[in-house]
Amino acid sequence: MFDHVRIRVSDRSASERFYRTALGELGIEPTHAGPDSVAWGDFSIVAADDEHPPTRHLHVAFVAPTREQVEAFWRAGLRAGGTDDGEPGERPQYTASYYGAFLRDPDGNSAEAVIHSDVRRGGNIDHLWIRVPDLDAAVAFYAAIARHTGLREGRRWQDGRQFRGAWATFSLVTDGTPPSENLHVAFPAPDRRTVQDFHRDATAAGYRDNGAPGARPSSQSGDYSAQVLDPQGTSVESVFRPRS
Repeated sequence: MFDHVRIRVSDRSASERFYRTALGELGIEPTHAGPDSVAWGDFSIVAADDEHPPTRHLHVAFVAPTREQVEAFWRAGLRAGGTDDGEPGERPQYTASYYGAFLRDPDGNSAEAVIHSDVRRGGNIDHLWIRVPDLDAAVAFYAAIARHTGLREGRRWQDGRQFRGAWATFSLVTDGTPPSENLHVAFPAPDRRTVQDFHRDATAAGYRDNGAPGARPSSQSGDYSAQVLDPQGTSVESVFRPRS
């Protein structure tokens, strides 16, 4: 579902220590490490700056292979600077097979390790919860780009709507808590035309441009992408990565 999810962090060293330690217990190791950013496949952290504040009020859940690794994630994250947000255990309010543990990262975002019967393979992220101030407006945006991003509607409840992809989900939630801020989410595209159509249709519908279709200057492999902003300012990208 996700090409990548990127969050900005106020203290690069503290956040790197937390995520390296906790995700390592799930068998998730860095795929890139540079002066300002670290990536674990489809998840990355980037240092915040004056123009790009830290990400806040996000929930991200990572796939755990076993219940024992859920527990190890929680213990290791506490040792590495995280704070408890829900000890390991079953969560039958979600599904009968759901077993998860919750931490707060150094910026207060919710980080979870989870195993359940619907966990799919193909990425490290199982799901996101993105809190929004206007549920209808957020749903309208993601429905508008759904055919270019492979999204389909999932569960519905009074305060939330879920979108599903090939191996993950994300939910838009309005529950009285502060909305998520300063988030970047990218979806894979099968070709350049899909990237162009994504950008054209989103901007034609009145959503804000955040980067016209084109080659990514930082890419050495010919990646081609475009970005728009959703109604609350989340940067949403469609990216085509040619196979080498």
